[in-house]
Amino acid sequence: MPRFFCTLLLLCLTANANAADSYITRLLNKPVPGGVAVIELGTGAQAPKATYDGKPVLVVKEQETWRAIVGIPLTVKPGSQQRITADGRQLAFAVVNKKYPEQHIALKNKRQVNPNPADLKRIENELAVQIKAYRTFSPNTPSNLLLDKPVNGPLSSKFGVRRFFNGEERNPHAGLDFAVPAGTPVKTPAAGKVILIGNYFFNGNTVFVDHGQGFISMFCHLSKIDTQVGQQLARGAVVGKVGSTGRATGPHMHWNVSLNDARVDPAIFIGAFQP
Repeated sequence: MPRFFCTLLLLCLTANANAADSYITRLLNKPVPGGVAVIELGTGAQAPKATYDGKPVLVVKEQETWRAIVGIPLTVKPGSQQRITADGRQLAFAVVNKKYPEQHIALKNKRQVNPNPADLKRIENELAVQIKAYRTFSPNTPSNLLLDKPVNGPLSSKFGVRRFFNGEERNPHAGLDFAVPAGTPVKTPAAGKVILIGNYFFNGNTVFVDHGQGFISMFCHLSKIDTQVGQQLARGAVVGKVGSTGRATGPHMHWNVSLNDARVDPAIFIGAFQP
């Protein structure tokens, strides 16, 4: 074979290999506040130990290359150099800007906007329990990074929306809302273990599923919970039914995704992210 064609073939094979290597990056790398950064960690037989802001991060192997899948909190300032540590090395990445829209919601229950002292104590206790669940870091690798939707239906509220309840600004929307009828089965988008269930002031009936290495799903406002703590779930298993418990104006499915204790846009994992 002439040298020119050998060189051309080598270039094509290299390009195809690089394209395959970067599949996870193309799929998940959305380095915005509330997004995900995919950081290359190199090769080797053992998975590197990586942390971001002192918290362990998800590390997966794609062909011969290890990559860190890092959740970026909504509070991170765009343009800053963010650093992770991997086996003693410091790795940097930049966060780009993303503007989130506003949403104004009217609630009849005024306590859901301005809780009384007893409510605030309850909320404080419930928050501590849920943060502990979000910080769970099990060693198993997630069954899949391209997630299924927990329900089939249109989105009614996107991630990151600045929310105003009765004219008062509260925390941004930390998940996706799907407009589906009450009683619709809610399915886990990847295999995992149920690590927390409860009925909470804001979230109503809630289920947390650990997919592995700090990759956590939360489903809330459920009318019914159909699982229990400690249960191992296959991908697509039913965790409960859609409802309107907690702070909700009507039945819908609210789904949070967390990486390294940072709530990130679930749309990234279902191919629906919009810059």
